[in-house]
Amino acid sequence: MVAVSIVHTIFAFVVFPEVILQIFLDGVFDSIGVDPLRGAVVWFLLFGFVLFGLGLAINIIEEMSNGYVPASIGFSLLFIILLGVVLMPVSGFWLALPPALIIIYKRSKRDGLSNTQQNY
Repeated sequence: MVAVSIVHTIFAFVVFPEVILQIFLDGVFDSIGVDPLRGAVVWFLLFGFVLFGLGLAINIIEEMSNGYVPASIGFSLLFIILLGVVLMPVSGFWLALPPALIIIYKRSKRDGLSNTQQNY
């Protein structure tokens, strides 16, 4: 997830450098106004930062719990990703699909092992 967030943020700076520069040239504060492109670019950047924080949190959870990440995190991510893909099929939402599926798969595999071990 951290890698996805980094790619996401770099992509914003590569694709929208003029918009980002104009926001800074306008003094940042209250520089978005009603411009839909500026608003979209800001949300794009902010979502990248949120993904970065989420990725760091998931890494910490994995380290502190011997690889256990609650399936609810994976399913929440999957829901957001699927909604994003439906609304914007040509987007970076696809990049977050593997991490969400890995979280769900690891959790289901771990639950399966726990249930098997309990039966023996």
